[in-house]
Amino acid sequence: MRKIEVFVRHCHFSSVSQHKNRLPGYSREKCHENLLSTVDDRVNVTFFLDTFHPMEKPHFVLEQSKYPVVQIRGGTETSSFLQLLDYVAAQNFTPDTIVYFLEDDYLHKTGWVDILLEGFTIPQASYVTLFDHRDKYFFPEYEGLTSQLFHTTSCHWRTTPSTTNSYAMRFATLLKDLEIHRAYSEGRKITADHEKFLKLAKKGGLLISPIPGWSTHVEKQYLSPCTDWESMLNSHL
Repeated sequence: MRKIEVFVRHCHFSSVSQHKNRLPGYSREKCHENLLSTVDDRVNVTFFLDTFHPMEKPHFVLEQSKYPVVQIRGGTETSSFLQLLDYVAAQNFTPDTIVYFLEDDYLHKTGWVDILLEGFTIPQASYVTLFDHRDKYFFPEYEGLTSQLFHTTSCHWRTTPSTTNSYAMRFATLLKDLEIHRAYSEGRKITADHEKFLKLAKKGGLLISPIPGWSTHVEKQYLSPCTDWESMLNSHL
């Protein structure tokens, strides 16, 4: 049974995301609960908690006992991501283990595990995101964008130029492209994810996303289309 290793980055405070326009009722704790309610025994989760900024009370990821929590001191998005890269690269995973990097402000539909596994049955795919990023449908730079289309048992897939810093790849792919992943975070406060995926594509690293998406970044204007994410966010988990 193929294993998915999920690495979720949390922090006490993020200057990168404090200004973002969220759905009514949004909280990172709800995203956390959503993730825990949608994983199964094919998934292992490791939480990365950046404790650089102090908190008055313990972070909610410390209250769950099923999965390990690695505490770091980063202070910026890039510092935490680079420490995550070093940690994951040092693991002894099999080459075909699926590694899923995930930020703390994502929602997933029930069944996403099957969809992610299906994505990796497409031979051309090196990287898979479950987020159908809405910017591809209205940003001027994507006017006239063309994509290859694929299908698996459950959904269609498209090639996409880029995504956020939440994406999956085989462990062997991560190791092969590790220096590229590092290069677009080093010397910055925020990872240049768009430029990173353009570089990966030039080296043959095809990125695909399902249509409709099976996850979303919870930023109101960029939600994956065709799903009522607000109801999912505020439903009883």
